[in-house]
Amino acid sequence: MSQVDRHKDRVVQIDFYSHQDLQKLVLNKKYTLALITENKTLGTLNGYPVQLESPCVLCLQDNDDLKIDSKINASVFCFDPIFLETVRVSQLKDINVPNTPHIKKGLSLFAGYDRIISLDAKIYPKFLQWFFTMGMEVSAQSDDLWVCRIKQYLIQIFNLLLQLKESHPQSAIDIALKFIHMNYSQPIKLDDLTDLVHLNRVSMNEQFKQRVNQTAMQYLLSYRLSIAEQMLTHTGMTLNDIALATGFEYDTYFMKQFRQHKGMSPTQYRNVSREVAVQQ
Repeated sequence: MSQVDRHKDRVVQIDFYSHQDLQKLVLNKKYTLALITENKTLGTLNGYPVQLESPCVLCLQDNDDLKIDSKINASVFCFDPIFLETVRVSQLKDINVPNTPHIKKGLSLFAGYDRIISLDAKIYPKFLQWFFTMGMEVSAQSDDLWVCRIKQYLIQIFNLLLQLKESHPQSAIDIALKFIHMNYSQPIKLDDLTDLVHLNRVSMNEQFKQRVNQTAMQYLLSYRLSIAEQMLTHTGMTLNDIALATGFEYDTYFMKQFRQHKGMSPTQYRNVSREVAVQQ
């Protein structure tokens, strides 16, 4: 089944199950995120041996063949690709938006053989909060922006899982990057990062420049703006809500930084990037 939007005349192609036995899981949507919060088991995914050990996330498609040796429960969010589509809002053609962020990049998590992503003790509480808040939005539908908020959490979840899937061995910079990716919506100072990884400011910034060609705080700003880009493109959230969700205390500061780094206002970017997203 799918969700009937109580606020608008539409069906939303998503479902959420807080407690699902994976041995009895029916893949009734194209894509499924299964968050395993306890126990472990062996099994096969499309004939290849796998080990599921909590906490981890399993990314499944509807044509997958999952067989597991023993009962294991998971919280499950599933969706069809149409849920990721962006609604056309403008015919604006005269502004170029290079590298438009695309929520569909997260679909790469569901390809190939490596579909199990482990969550360490530092990541797991935050991920659990995101996942269950997303699930609560599915059932509560508290206002007409409930779908936007689910997309907001899905953007956060996709970005974190992609980073984990592609991460390097756990250096000091990996730890700092992971902290930024989980906590960018909260106030973060350089001292927070140096204290976390036991580096001084100079060493921290030198290592950041070697890894991402930016200082630590430059990277934090660019990451916040990249998340804001995705929210502008794929949700109807207000500029103030997006500013707060991405760690900017004031929407005026957010708009100033966005224009300075992107060469256009957030509203201009929203219009043209939605146009590009529809065409992709």
